[in-house]
Parts: sequence; structure tokens; C-alpha cells
Amino acid sequence: MSSDPRFFAFLKERIGLDVASVGEAIIERAVRQRCQAIQAGTTNDYWHHLQRSHDEQQALIEAVIVPETWFFRYPESFATLARLAKARLLEINQMRALRILSLPCSTGEEPYSIAMALLDAGLAPHQFKVQGIDVSPLSVERARRGVYGKNSFRGGDIAFRDRHFVEYGDGFHIAERVREQVRLQVGNLLDPALLANEASYDFVFCRNLLIYFDQPTQKHVFDVLKGLTHVDGVLFIGPAEGSLLGRHGMRSIGVPQSFAFSRHAEPVKPEPVFMPMPIPQRSAAPIPVKPRPFSTVSAQVVPIKAPASDASALLSRIATLANEGKSVDARAACEQYLNNHPPAAQVFYWLGLLSDVAGSALEAQGYYRKALYLEPQHSQALMHLAALLESQGDSAGARRLQARAARSERADSEQKP
Repeated sequence: MSSDPRFFAFLKERIGLDVASVGEAIIERAVRQRCQAIQAGTTNDYWHHLQRSHDEQQALIEAVIVPETWFFRYPESFATLARLAKARLLEINQMRALRILSLPCSTGEEPYSIAMALLDAGLAPHQFKVQGIDVSPLSVERARRGVYGKNSFRGGDIAFRDRHFVEYGDGFHIAERVREQVRLQVGNLLDPALLANEASYDFVFCRNLLIYFDQPTQKHVFDVLKGLTHVDGVLFIGPAEGSLLGRHGMRSIGVPQSFAFSRHAEPVKPEPVFMPMPIPQRSAAPIPVKPRPFSTVSAQVVPIKAPASDASALLSRIATLANEGKSVDARAACEQYLNNHPPAAQVFYWLGLLSDVAGSALEAQGYYRKALYLEPQHSQALMHLAALLESQGDSAGARRLQARAARSERADSEQKP
């Protein structure tokens, strides 16, 4: 199927999705799946059916949105929330319950993690309520069901599962005391009527959403989030989105790995860079480049060594093509991978580099952020995104990413025998 801009425009209008943030292949694959599901003869037939059917419009959105979440993802965020919540209750003299928003809430892991973290911190049920909102009715229904498989429990510390879940044959059922703290609903952040009559929230979680929007939509969504967050509140975002908030006047509260921002936080001193990463020299405007070996963009790319399999072999081929300067073939191999395998951080990193070489800075930035969504400590994506931010004048954002890249490199070196 060739690229059809009508579907890209539809998703942009309905959910704000920027095609450059995920790649055309993912959307095209979703359209193919829906064509097969309703037995549409051609893509044009499917487009006309899409215009007539609200259910099919939602089905296409569901096919594009692939939830990837688990309980206590970015655990320091929840530890920080617990400390801030206790302090916030003292500030308001415990005169009301804390209001907390999780948007998008996906299949419920995040809002339930918020509730579990606060209950474990000693807050009483009447002291807080959590609101979860997602554009996907299927995701919200799964969240309401509250039954999870082992993939929702990751990391070394899953002791919370014994405290807050009961295991049955069909999975782990969340405890009623946790469920009662969370209210779930379907909603679209781009809908002007969403939460229009609601009071502001003390804490808002909106993680790994801004990276899917173009810059005008990012600005619009940020304004909405700022309006939803209490003037003394805190906004928790994804690890790749800090520089976006910094450009709009919000500052990190200064707790490493919490990804928490507020309007009034004092400027935080730049984190020390233990292993400084050289920033490639760039001009503010993209400079047309002649085809050249890919390895000259910056650091030499090392092909991935992986067990023989279709996916790993294709990743290795992408690396080889890129290092040989065969950008067109390397990009085609990336699209082939995304058509046939789940999204992978390394593939979006390659696409970022390929766009970088071609002088498409904005497109490259989108791909690097997508790689960091899938793998927050991807050191090469961190380094190259830092270079892009530096070239755009965001020195503070670049330093933060450099520091993260340095920590990632250091952690990798310490793990090696």
C-alpha cells in the first residue's frame, strides 16, 4: 500500500498524531489490518467506509495506538509523588482530598500505581482521588476490569503485587480498595469540553504523549495541561519531554529520574556530566549534505550482534547499510522492520540518524524521542537529540540529555566484567 495522506490527516485531526513521530509504516499497517477486518476491496473503499462509520474511526485509532505500559514505570516518579502529596496535604490543612489526573491512562497501570503508591505511603482513602482518562474505549474497559498478566509487572521489585492483587486463573485482579480510589473515563485531550467544569488537579501525569505531536499541537496540549494543573501543582511527564516543558516556562523540581515539573520551582543547577559528550558542530538552519559514509555523522556506529533471527538479522542489516552510507536502502530496511515486527528503539534511532544526515532536523528529533520513549536510557539517541537541542538554542535541555547519556554509558561500563 502506498502512502495515503488522507489517513495521516485523519489521525492528526482526531488525536493529534504526527506521522513523523511514529513513521508512515505503522499507520499503513493499521490501515491494512482494518481493510482486511472489514473486507474492504481497496484503500479508497475503506476510506469511504471510514467517513461513514464512527465505530470504524475508533477501530482505526485503536489499531494505531498500541499500549505499552506497566505498573510503577519510572518508579522514582511515584516515590516523589508520595513525598509531595504528604507535603501538599499539610499546605492545604487537609481541608480537601488531593486531586490527581492520569492522562492518557491507557489500560490502567499508571492510575492504579498512583493509588497504590499513596496508600502505601500512609494516605487514607478519603485524602486523595485519581482520575484516569484515555482516548481508547478498549483501554479504559480493560482498566475498569482490573485484571493483568505478568507483562504488567516488570522490574526487580514487585512486592506491591502481593499487597494489592489477588491471583486467579485469568490473571492478577487488583484489590477493591485500590480500584475505589480511581475513576476512569473515555476522553480526548484535544476536545475543548474535556474536564471543562472540573477543578484543577494537584498532580497531573501526562507521560510520553507530547512526543507524538508536531510543535503547534505540543504547544496547544501543553497549554491544556497547564490549565488542568493547579498553580501550585506538579506535572509529571516522560523522560524525553523535559526540554519541551522547559521551553514553555516550567522547571524541573530537581529530583533525578522523577521527570516532575512545576511553575514555581527554583532553577536547578545543571547536573554534573561525568563523561562529557562532544556536541557535533551544527548551524541553526539545516545544511544540505552530499551522500557520504554514515559513520562520519558522529561517532562510529557499531552493528548489533544478536542471535540469528529474522528481527535481529534485519537490525544488523540496517546497521550495515547505514554504515556504508546507503541511506535509502537503510531507511527501507527500517520500514520493513516496522511493518513486520513490534516497534524497537534501535530502529527509531536509525531513522533519526538517517533524517539527521539528510538535514531534516525536526523529523530526526521526532524519531530520537520515539526511541527514548521505548528505551529511556538509549545513550546514542540521548547524545544525538542533545546535539539537536543545542543547535536550536536549548542549551539547558541539551545538558540534561548529555548528563543522562553519561550516566547511561557509565552504568553500562560498570556492568561489564
